[in-house]
Amino acid sequence: MYRGLANGQDDRKGGPRGFDAGKKIQGRKRHLVVDTLGFILAVVVHPASQQDRDGARPTLEQALARHPTLKKCWADGGYAGALVEWSKELGLDLEIVKKPQGEFVVLPKRWIVERTFGWIVRNRRLRCDYEASIESSVGYVLLAMIRIMIRRLGAVS
Repeated sequence: MYRGLANGQDDRKGGPRGFDAGKKIQGRKRHLVVDTLGFILAVVVHPASQQDRDGARPTLEQALARHPTLKKCWADGGYAGALVEWSKELGLDLEIVKKPQGEFVVLPKRWIVERTFGWIVRNRRLRCDYEASIESSVGYVLLAMIRIMIRRLGAVS
């Protein structure tokens, strides 16, 4: 059995990798900030062993650096806690959209980022974690979004 290097590096694939036992994800996680149409404003990829709340901070910082007029964000319950207070310090209103207990209900705003993930995983390279480095993984996510936007522009004209 191959174990890789001790610090989370995998010399066969390069770059940091991890395992999230709660979500049963091995490799890397992607965090996105999208607008209300589902287009990407910021993307951060990190090892799966890193908590979601810890991955959200650099994603929100990147989004605010690129789009300083951003004032309101919606997130799911996994991002609740200190992240809400931290975002208020940056002047960002982060609202947690919680799932109701019991039956399935489509919640407003919560499905937009999930729809974007659905769009980008239609690309074969993004279905699984094939990339050797985090930078190339981010690049392929952005290329997938560029492809989606070009197709939409072609459909309009």
